Amino acid sequence: MTDQRRNRHIPEYDSPVLANEYGKLPPQALELEEDVLGAIMLEKDAYSLVSDILKPEYFYKTTHQKIFEAFVDLALHQEPIDMHTVTEKLRKKGTLDEVGGPYQITLLTSRVASAAHLIYHSQIIVQKYLARELIRLSREVQTKAFDEKMDVDDLMQEAEMKLFEITQQNLKKDVVQINPVIEEARERMKDAARKQGASGLATGFHDLDKITSGWQKSDLIIIAARPAMGKTAFVLSMAKNMAVDYNIPVAIFSLEMANVQLVNRLLMNVCNLEGEKIKNGQLTPKEWEQFDRDVTRLYDAPIYVDDTPSLSILELRSKARRLVKEHNIQIIIIDYLQLMNASGRTYGSREQEVSMISRSLKGLAKELDLPIVALSQLNRSVEGRSGIEGKRPQLSDLRESGAIEQDADMVCFIHRPEYYGILTDGNDSYEGIAEIIIAKHRNGATGDVRMRFKNVYAKFTNFNEDTNFMSKPYKTVSSKMNDDFDVDESAADIPNHLRNAPMQGHDEVPF
Repeated sequence: MTDQRRNRHIPEYDSPVLANEYGKLPPQALELEEDVLGAIMLEKDAYSLVSDILKPEYFYKTTHQKIFEAFVDLALHQEPIDMHTVTEKLRKKGTLDEVGGPYQITLLTSRVASAAHLIYHSQIIVQKYLARELIRLSREVQTKAFDEKMDVDDLMQEAEMKLFEITQQNLKKDVVQINPVIEEARERMKDAARKQGASGLATGFHDLDKITSGWQKSDLIIIAARPAMGKTAFVLSMAKNMAVDYNIPVAIFSLEMANVQLVNRLLMNVCNLEGEKIKNGQLTPKEWEQFDRDVTRLYDAPIYVDDTPSLSILELRSKARRLVKEHNIQIIIIDYLQLMNASGRTYGSREQEVSMISRSLKGLAKELDLPIVALSQLNRSVEGRSGIEGKRPQLSDLRESGAIEQDADMVCFIHRPEYYGILTDGNDSYEGIAEIIIAKHRNGATGDVRMRFKNVYAKFTNFNEDTNFMSKPYKTVSSKMNDDFDVDESAADIPNHLRNAPMQGHDEVPF
């Protein structure tokens, strides 16, 4: 080898880095693109087969994108799609010459004999597009990663968000015939019968469970109230019931309190000790004995706490997926929604950002197939109203975004009249009483549920402390959607083949 050749820079194509820089074209399938376009113009109903699969941007070649755009325009106006109508549409749009003129349109239809493999070819085109998007994203992330001014955490969140958007484009749910759906509904009914009426996750608050049949999978549940009403106390009491009494794995994302503060609240709840004594440790010997005895109930409880401040929806999605995979989490609690942020994008207002967070939480609940309970603040309009009824929260009181009401499957308000100095209403006492107002219930009835609130322990309990109930946490619930449909709440109506069936997820709960 001469010195001249030795000194020349010759690319090493077997190098992993340079191999990506030289001699590679973006993923594409031009012949299949031509076949698909020709088949759509050849067969009368071909476009309807792929209209929910393909989009103009999925095609690699610009001329093919313009031709498919013409298909979309014709379909929107319910006009036939063939060689002549497409040519005329492109002529009206002024793009006929850009795609090669009428002759090119004719060539596309002459390439194929039928649309027999149209769907399969369309799916390949989509895969090529997704591969190009992944390459584009990786290059974009690589470029920004070299920028010293770029915050790495922001870059990772942005990359995850864009990767999620690409993933969503590939998630398609097919239309199904009703038979398998009926079978799924039937299995859920049988499962609810095993649990004596609770088709969802029982909260341990029996009057609430009667109305809701437990928190349902894929539901977004909003628990809203003014400050100091007991939102955190309510969900912690609920989390204790679910994790300690029913062994249901619970994840709590606390944006307002640190982990230790949250656990202190749980200790108050379980051990029936005042908050000040938990903080300063000034317990009598008898109280220490009580603490040591009761705290063992919390050990090994499937409660997982994350106190990341200003948690973004992207971080939540990533952590939630991992928790479900590693710990089989069955419910997620967020305290509280307005403290979250939607990083990675710029929003015109806080209301738009909260709307995006609300939609994302509903989407995450559906994706993970579990209930998400999110706490929310109310605006100050409640404080300006007078009287017992005036102080009751309304859906219009939800703070910062009407999208919360729209996206939620259930909206519950916590209302304690004694907080406003209202202690009685005639012969009815409100001391130590809290009302859970179910103001919206997409799949069931609305109503009010009364509970006891023990402020000194930051604890919610059932209104009637019936010891027999704890051995029967589930009740068969009649549907309030149809008043003519009655269900006997006795166990006698449970079919014999289900009476002794094991209760999944609640094996340790006696009936």
